[in-house]
Amino acid sequence: MKVKDIQVIAKAMKLKVGKLNKMQLIQLIQKEENNNICYATPTVTSCAQDVCLWRTDCLKVDEKSWH
Repeated sequence: MKVKDIQVIAKAMKLKVGKLNKMQLIQLIQKEENNNICYATPTVTSCAQDVCLWRTDCLKVDEKSWH
C-alpha cells in the first residue's frame, strides 16, 4: 500500500499525519484501533494475523527498519 493511501485512511480517522513515514502511519492507525502495534517489528516472524490490512507490506519490511 502506498503512503498516500495510508494517509487517506489516517485522515478519515481524524489522525494528524504530518510528515510521518509509512511505518509511523501504520503504527499510529494500529494504536488508534486498539490493535497490537506490530507493523515493521520483530513480531512479523510469529504473526498469525492473516487478515491484517498491512500484512503484505509488513512481510516485505527489512529487518533493518525494526525498532
